[in-house]
Amino acid sequence: MKSELVVLSAAVLFVLLSMLVYRWTSDGRGSHDKTGRGGSFVLGYWVRNWFYWFVKPVIRVAVSAGFTPFVFNAMVVVFGIAGMLFFAEGRLPLGGWMILLSGLADVMDGEVARQRGLANRAGAFVDSTLDRFSEFAVFIGLAAFFGSGFRVLVVLVALGGSLLVSYTRARGESLGVLCKGGLMQRAERILLLGIGAIVDPSVSELLGRDKGFTLIIILMAIALGTVGTAVYRTVWISRRLQSG
Repeated sequence: MKSELVVLSAAVLFVLLSMLVYRWTSDGRGSHDKTGRGGSFVLGYWVRNWFYWFVKPVIRVAVSAGFTPFVFNAMVVVFGIAGMLFFAEGRLPLGGWMILLSGLADVMDGEVARQRGLANRAGAFVDSTLDRFSEFAVFIGLAAFFGSGFRVLVVLVALGGSLLVSYTRARGESLGVLCKGGLMQRAERILLLGIGAIVDPSVSELLGRDKGFTLIIILMAIALGTVGTAVYRTVWISRRLQSG
């Protein structure tokens, strides 16, 4: 088994064991949204509740050490740029790990801000804006990897759809309508793209295809899902504004 699959398998096993532990705690009972963030998550609220429970010890350490939210904002961008460089060089598994680490840092900045009482509008703006810079960098790396043709078109549609998902929510909020609906939000995109990039060399080889075949299939799903989510939010917000 290739090294990237060994590491991923170990990580998945650790995650599953932590889920079993969480299931038997008082926090692990019930599947309603305990995070207070609303919206939808394709894996369900229970998984999201588990994740925030899982990272809570790390957040406590970060708060005790005096880390500011901006430290993690910066890490989001650094990991995004690292992912871009790895993808551009064709080192897909490393690019995938950078995406997952960027997503983890994104969660950490908000939680640290809330724990330290530093959450404010300026921080929220910096957080969401740097997330877009990081995501943009990753897609640049993917475009450089695929080079030209249909695959680059898929990357561009996935990038545009991802930005539209964020824009429709932000524009709706600016008009007084909050919409977090849709299946292809940032968490789903991070998981699909990160894990897809990690397993791509092995799965593509198993299928008798060139490197990048598995990843482009996932990018097609992201492209369709993000554009669909953006359309859904556009219609939903428009109706709410018209009825209001």
